[in-house]
Amino acid sequence: MSQSNSASSGGNGARGLWSSRLAFILAATGSAVGLGNVWKFPYVTGENGGGAFVLVYLLCIAIIGIPIMMAEVFIGRNGRHNPITSFRLVAERNLASPGWRLSAIVGMLAAFIILSFYSVIGGWAASYVGHAAAGDFTGGDADSIGALFGGLLGSPLQLLGWHTLFMALVVLVVSRGLKGGLERAVTILMPALFILLLLVVGYATTTGHFGEAVSFLFNPDFGALTVNGVLVALGHAFFTLSLGMAIMMAYGSYLGTDVNIGRTAISVAIMDTVVALLAGLAIFPVVFANGLEAGAGPGLIFQTLPLAFGAMPMGSVFGTLFFVLLLFAAWTSGISLLEPVVEWVEEKTTLGRTGSAVLAGGACWALGIVSILSLNVWSDVTPLGMFAAFEGKTIFDLLDYFTANIMLPLSGLLTAVFVGWFVAKESLQGDLDLRGGGFSLWYNLIRFVTPVAVLIVFIYNLTA
Repeated sequence: MSQSNSASSGGNGARGLWSSRLAFILAATGSAVGLGNVWKFPYVTGENGGGAFVLVYLLCIAIIGIPIMMAEVFIGRNGRHNPITSFRLVAERNLASPGWRLSAIVGMLAAFIILSFYSVIGGWAASYVGHAAAGDFTGGDADSIGALFGGLLGSPLQLLGWHTLFMALVVLVVSRGLKGGLERAVTILMPALFILLLLVVGYATTTGHFGEAVSFLFNPDFGALTVNGVLVALGHAFFTLSLGMAIMMAYGSYLGTDVNIGRTAISVAIMDTVVALLAGLAIFPVVFANGLEAGAGPGLIFQTLPLAFGAMPMGSVFGTLFFVLLLFAAWTSGISLLEPVVEWVEEKTTLGRTGSAVLAGGACWALGIVSILSLNVWSDVTPLGMFAAFEGKTIFDLLDYFTANIMLPLSGLLTAVFVGWFVAKESLQGDLDLRGGGFSLWYNLIRFVTPVAVLIVFIYNLTA
């Protein structure tokens, strides 16, 4: 038995484990499937020419996403503690500097900050479930739908209420621990999310423009693909799998040694990509049927689609289904963002699981108030406005910028370099248990290709 496997096994008695490989896959997929799939993927595909972008994105998943996910899960399972401690233990076992745990520190801090404003956006989804169910989109025009969204963003009290509700849902699940909270939630929410998505796709087939959407997504037009589009695909492949946030380290710490990390990571990547493509098939027929712009940007979900739902037969029903779907996707991601922080607080204090979840969730909720205020009362506050690159960026914008463009790529880069160059090859072979040429392929990717690709994303994001 390898050193890594014996270390991992030693932790089994002290920690709960996922009840099955499927439970881990559902949890990891629930983390990966979030607003990025249902919200961002369709519009960045629209902005970058459709099918050609999808092909490049799938290639990037293979060379960046899967290798780093395997590395993060390896660290979590090998360490059997919170991400920071796990990283330190793996470093010490491989005679490397414990300073490499900076990767987990940066990732956990990024997850905490992201959840603070992600919860605000999750609150938007929750509020739109009510609007859709009440028929508020029916017969609406661009001005009325825009006023609805503008009224939400302009009301600190409304935003605070929805933000509080969303964060309470996240804390409720995480506070109940692995089996009673995380696992139970994902085994209900993920199948429900898939069913809702298939229902909305089924509705999209009735619009008369489904074939156009299929052609747009799967017929590559390489003439429409720019260098910028390739870099966007690189970046989105990295972010969509919840990498660089210490999430997969936290989830990996509950993974049994009998589970093949490589096959499991590939399964998660496939399910995440299927959801993203299904979201495109759900959204683009509606977009095309209403003569809307495929690359409409973030406003596609909260302004463009409600306009379309309001003009369609049974639009209230399917609009409600769509925003319930969006809420579920945000909820499963929110749970995963809080878990690494709660795991750390629980191990470092005497608060227990519930107390740790309330403390971490409460602190995150409080930080979220800053994002809420930056959308209205503090909308003119631009702390770094003296620098040209940050001119006009609110606090909300800055939190998003620094986490997505600096913290996540930095954490992912450090993890790839550490695992690829500082962890003993035999330990990796024993723990990852990849057959045939699978290990050699992964090992060469994590050492040479993945770090360069992430570095390109990092540099591009800083100069864009």
